[in-house]
Amino acid sequence: MRDKILVVGGYGKVGQVICKDLGSKFPRKVIAAGRNYEKARRFAQKSNGDILPLEFDIFAGKDRNKVLEEVFLVVMCVDQKDIKFIESCLKNGIHYIDITASYNFLAKVKSLQDTAKASDTTAVLSVGLSPGITNLLVKYSKSHLDVLDRVDISVMLGLGEEHGKAAIEWMIDNINTVFKVIKGGGLKEVKSFEDGKRIAFPRNLGSRITYRFNFVEQHILPKTLNIKTVSHRICFDSKLVTRLLALLKKLGFFNLLKVTLFRKMIIKIFEKINLGSDLFAAKVDALGKKDGKEIKFECSILGNNQSKITGKITSIIANYIYTKKYPAGVYHIEEIFSIEDIMEELSKYIEFYHN
Repeated sequence: MRDKILVVGGYGKVGQVICKDLGSKFPRKVIAAGRNYEKARRFAQKSNGDILPLEFDIFAGKDRNKVLEEVFLVVMCVDQKDIKFIESCLKNGIHYIDITASYNFLAKVKSLQDTAKASDTTAVLSVGLSPGITNLLVKYSKSHLDVLDRVDISVMLGLGEEHGKAAIEWMIDNINTVFKVIKGGGLKEVKSFEDGKRIAFPRNLGSRITYRFNFVEQHILPKTLNIKTVSHRICFDSKLVTRLLALLKKLGFFNLLKVTLFRKMIIKIFEKINLGSDLFAAKVDALGKKDGKEIKFECSILGNNQSKITGKITSIIANYIYTKKYPAGVYHIEEIFSIEDIMEELSKYIEFYHN
């Protein structure tokens, strides 16, 4: 009987939140899986039997991963090199959720649309904070306009929070990139941590200068929500660090990231940085038309502990997929969910603002 929820990377920072939430709702149905059985065992031991530990390798064959015969839903919290495991899940009728933030990888998963439909399975991508709740904020903004022409997404991340190594590596690897965004329906080449824009964040955060960054929403949302112009920028809760990074980028300092030893050193520094809080914010500034008039719609969220909220959002979506029927196929979160679907449960952890 397929009734298990397999959380790959279930003993990691985000995975633990997901396992705890789902384990309390579905005792002994949730599996904290990963390559290190001892870590999985120690974590599961604290759950009074609600969570099951498992040594699991997504690159192993069917013979070693026989547990998949019992799995209804896989929640993926680790990065993958290819989509073979996902394809195998979908072909075998296993539903799938992924929190990865790599656009190139998500585009490959999207190509499995026909596979998912043929096996009547649902895969949900772009689940988490950004991408994730940011996608839903844009969808919410669009629902308040007759026509949505332009969206500027901005996130402020806290440097006081302890981030996983994979998240830090992703940030470092994207701090010196050149990428293309959709502007006016066409492609425009831009650079990370340049083209600063002042954004007014909610409550007492005030206005902060944010800089372009290669987040996936600006590649996804023009297609899923039919928007002509989408940008995404970032800043940190420490204004000093934000300004310093922008200056170093301008001076060409990050060109040294091509040197492996230097890259490792920068990652180590970011792992030890504790110059701020665990506060985060996400803001959407939408420009469009309503009743023939050009108007601006704003909405934002504010909260603490980015990893925890990513886990909370993911567990909410997993609960929906586990208990309800959704269209077969591969979807980004905004294609089948709305901000209202998650906000009632999330309201205990984040503040939601809109005009």
